[in-house]
Amino acid sequence: MNLLGLSLDEFEGMVESLGEKAFRGRQLYVQVYRRKQFDIGQMTDLAKDFRERLSGEFEIRLPDIEEKKVSADGTIKYLFRLRDGEAVESVYIPEEGRDTLCISSQSGCRVGCRFCMTAQMGFHRNLDSGEITGQVLAVIRDGALREKGFNIVFMGMGEPLHNYDNVMKAFRLLTDSGGMDLSYRKITVSTSGVVPLIRKLAEEEQPPSLAVSLNAADDETRNRIMPINREWNIRELLEACRVYSREDRRRVTIEYVLLDGVNDSDGDATRLGKLLRGIPVKVNLIAYNANPGLPFQAPATGRILRFQEMLVNRGLSAFIRASRGSDVAAACGQLAAGDSRG
Repeated sequence: MNLLGLSLDEFEGMVESLGEKAFRGRQLYVQVYRRKQFDIGQMTDLAKDFRERLSGEFEIRLPDIEEKKVSADGTIKYLFRLRDGEAVESVYIPEEGRDTLCISSQSGCRVGCRFCMTAQMGFHRNLDSGEITGQVLAVIRDGALREKGFNIVFMGMGEPLHNYDNVMKAFRLLTDSGGMDLSYRKITVSTSGVVPLIRKLAEEEQPPSLAVSLNAADDETRNRIMPINREWNIRELLEACRVYSREDRRRVTIEYVLLDGVNDSDGDATRLGKLLRGIPVKVNLIAYNANPGLPFQAPATGRILRFQEMLVNRGLSAFIRASRGSDVAAACGQLAAGDSRG
């Protein structure tokens, strides 16, 4: 049994089931999440006979780094092989004073966005909390990340809100002051628009930041490129964003992938500005990253700048997000993990 992903209560319950005192569970929890010690035999504050018993029944195993691809801009794409042969990808993005790790919550994805390579995989399975947290710990152990002070974005493979319980358990493990102690304000969950679960997220006592992949300013266009819109349309989605921002008093990030001739016209910019009026948001404009076999292209630079200008003139905070790691297929919408079942 892999102990990675257990909460403090679960560690305490596990050791008590072995006839040990609960504080032994707390010691294990601190060793794993705070001290980043994954070899039970090296946990010298535990009695030797207890360590030997634990080692005989349990392990603390991070996802295996099967492959690393380093981009010319310093971005690193990690291919993780999981215990059952499934695979996921994570991306480390170095920036001065603000490193970011983009992690996955599922192997594959069932949402089916037409411009995304992960969607072409179909859905394989949800990741458990240990596999999610393990991506962060594995990159720290690999030396790319410092132990604290970086951002985490659930923008890798999968729809995080379709794996709500495991994502939120991982979020709590990452932010627990007794363990990894990362800032909850530096963790963002990105969703394609699962409206009931955005509303549920708003009710969490300490929620992560929220990003919404909108990508269209009218339902007809969004229906074509994001089938989830047929279940919850733009009006319902943005109302859920209002609820979230009201409850947490933080701006929602609107992610908008610009597709040449699809959603990048002056009319689209005007409609988007009207839609977002009165909602505390910032808009990240993302030029489409080319994917083999998909019929989309990025707009010209002038068109992207014009789109941004029109949003800014309507009083919105709109930024053009730089593409990182595209030469190793690590940019937004490019993660696919090859044949994830090896």
